Amino acid sequence: MCYSAQIQADYRKYVKMFGAQMDIREFARLFWERAEGSKVKIPKAMEDAFLEPQTDDERQIKRFIDRFNAEQAATLEQDLFKQRKRLADAERALETKITKAASESRRIATDKIDSNLRRLEDLSRATPKDRDSRIFPGHYAPVLVVEDGQYVVKPMRYQCRIAGKPANYDARFPGTYNARRDNLEGFWKPCFGVSHGVMLVGVFYENVKRAKYENTLLETHERDENIVLEFRPSNRQLMHVACLWSHWSAPGQPDLLSFAAITDEPPPEVEAAGHDRCIIQSKPKTSRRG
Repeated sequence: MCYSAQIQADYRKYVKMFGAQMDIREFARLFWERAEGSKVKIPKAMEDAFLEPQTDDERQIKRFIDRFNAEQAATLEQDLFKQRKRLADAERALETKITKAASESRRIATDKIDSNLRRLEDLSRATPKDRDSRIFPGHYAPVLVVEDGQYVVKPMRYQCRIAGKPANYDARFPGTYNARRDNLEGFWKPCFGVSHGVMLVGVFYENVKRAKYENTLLETHERDENIVLEFRPSNRQLMHVACLWSHWSAPGQPDLLSFAAITDEPPPEVEAAGHDRCIIQSKPKTSRRG
């Protein structure tokens, strides 16, 4: 399965490559919902596409992003003050007597201070890093779809909730960020042949069992440990990952656009690394559809 991926998060790449239109309404709705308190997870690289807005709609999205970031910065600063006090208290206690509680409090405070400082730096950082465009299940990404014969780029959540299913579907089926090819006409029948899309990916990552990767018995390891493997094309070009998507809606709840990457039997290099599934690459045309 494609557990994580480093995506092309800038919608303008899709516009340039495919002659696509941007669904500005859906992008604005997503960033507005987050500014209003929604817990949606948006990679920093998707935000950075709006650093220099060119239209009124893009400027509105930039205001939503700035509002959210300002609130995040205030929250982080407050917690940073709290954790620094906690650290100072723990260090004073340890000067008197070394205890497990004070040592643990110092460790937690130190970790949280480092995390808060890193997150604060990310909020103001303009220089991109690889992690800015990495998504995990539950994160949003641009997806290319076809509407009325036209390529359109929409922001979608990487975990598909099929239209008509209850909202608790996500918890009942947490693995729905991937759609197995051998189950497209079963579990995924409402989407297969109806709503397909493409996500641009530079690197994808897989979780595998260390025992399987090293071809050793599980009993030789202290625990059933996972390791993360990285796969990227040898030519370093973007992969066009085939997806299924759905537009979910329910009374009294915000609409949800979500998608799953289609997976199939792995190529030899992925299978040799200890994984039994792999994303499917498609070859869409790069010209505007009429």
